[in-house]
Amino acid sequence: MNHEQKIIQELTAFFEISRELASSPDLDSALSHILGIMDSQLNLHRGAILLLDAQTDELMTELAFGMSEEEKRKGRFKSGEGISGTVLSTGQPIVVPDIDAEPRFLNRTGSRKGKGRTKTAFIAVPLIFQGKKIGVLSADCDMSQGERDLEEDTRVLSIIGSTIAQAVLLRQRLSRENKKLLEETTRLEHALKGRYAIEGWIGRSKVMNQIAESVHQVAGSRATVLILGESGTGKEVIAKALHFMSPRAKNPFVQINCAAIPETLLESQLFGHEKGAFTGAHLSRPGKFEAAAGGTIFLDEIGEISPAVQVKLLRVLQERSVERLGGQKVIPVDVRIVAATNRNLEEMIRRNQFREDLYYRLNVVPLVLPPLRDRREDIPLLVNHFIDKFNRDNSRSVTLGDGVIDLLVDYEWPGNVRELENMVERLVVMAREEKIAVEDVRKAMTLYPRPGRAEVSPEREREEHPERSTRRSFPEPGGEKGLLGAVGSLEREQIEAVLKRYGYVKTRAARALGVTPRQLRYRMIKYQIPDEVPEE
Repeated sequence: MNHEQKIIQELTAFFEISRELASSPDLDSALSHILGIMDSQLNLHRGAILLLDAQTDELMTELAFGMSEEEKRKGRFKSGEGISGTVLSTGQPIVVPDIDAEPRFLNRTGSRKGKGRTKTAFIAVPLIFQGKKIGVLSADCDMSQGERDLEEDTRVLSIIGSTIAQAVLLRQRLSRENKKLLEETTRLEHALKGRYAIEGWIGRSKVMNQIAESVHQVAGSRATVLILGESGTGKEVIAKALHFMSPRAKNPFVQINCAAIPETLLESQLFGHEKGAFTGAHLSRPGKFEAAAGGTIFLDEIGEISPAVQVKLLRVLQERSVERLGGQKVIPVDVRIVAATNRNLEEMIRRNQFREDLYYRLNVVPLVLPPLRDRREDIPLLVNHFIDKFNRDNSRSVTLGDGVIDLLVDYEWPGNVRELENMVERLVVMAREEKIAVEDVRKAMTLYPRPGRAEVSPEREREEHPERSTRRSFPEPGGEKGLLGAVGSLEREQIEAVLKRYGYVKTRAARALGVTPRQLRYRMIKYQIPDEVPEE
């Protein structure tokens, strides 16, 4: 073979090596093919890739052409040991013209026994990329056909080694990143489990312990669960605990608020639709049941769905399959169903507002969450938890004065834990002193009553919550006249303080004050509070 033919042969081999690295998704497979190309096209036989083990600081034979697994396991060298170890320590190639005449050649793998009669050269080059030594690439050269240009072979092997080093180093970096991501995922999974584990649920009352026991018992099953309770009692927390404590925890938890989606869209959201199923359906789209495959779907406010959707939901519960709007295909779904409502479904059945057969399908395992007024012994624990939380969030160190806990325990909390949480956040944010006094609590509750009660008719209130007809409230301090005389200036000061704390972001300020953004805007207009954003 003349020089020109050899150059063409080398370029062809380099091209195939580059293509192999670029196209193969598995690096080990690509490297094995490269060793095969070296053997078949470049006459570089018994190619071996040895990589540095960071833990043992030894060279380990990762891949070798023509070696058994046992021989590869024997091929390990300390830095400076043998030819390969010396190449690693010095970072320089070594050429052995005749392995039988070289005492440093250890033949540790034992793969060259009986080959002494055929003259064999050995070349080892370092795998270096961006100054980082990661291993050694070696190969045998058959010298039985006469002398060959070992210097040229070394140059070729060095080029291949540089390419391999880059690919291996990239894989090592990706492996480290993947390990970090896996560790972070594991940490987050543990955090989620800790967050939603019932053992960490705040409460020591008897009824809370009973609920915790029930959740533990049912979490590992496939049973459908119906969570009943007033707004703010923690139905969503229980639903997430049921999922994250179950074997389905690594699969999706899909939540949908049935009351927040118009009836015309709810069916499509739940069951999906095919292209052209209705005006604007330009693409096929899976529904929430399909999205929750292998996991849990949480149907919040189940009492608000229409009779038409109730029929389709019943079919899903019976057949464990869905049919998209506008479609003919029946799609099996493996989902755990958890539903929740603050409505009295049995009363709705009597009024023909909810299907009885659907109710019994949902009510396989009922969990009834008590209102906060029925577990008052938990209120001090909750208050202290929320005080700590909002102190951290707002860089405060607010504490509670004498009598505050007693006052909070005595209140009925119609909005339950959610209302208590909002109240504590409001008190922390608006506190002028480091200690919250009883008077601060009375003023905050009187000035900012729980919003939205006027939207619920008295009839529905009595139907759903008959126990609230004799609700207690905070005692009025000093009579109504004295409070109303100071309400204007006090309310303005409080609104301005909260707006300033939240950078005039009205949605956050309204939440802290316990009012809606619309109510906040009305008060700002009423008290002529500027609608301004402080300059950066």
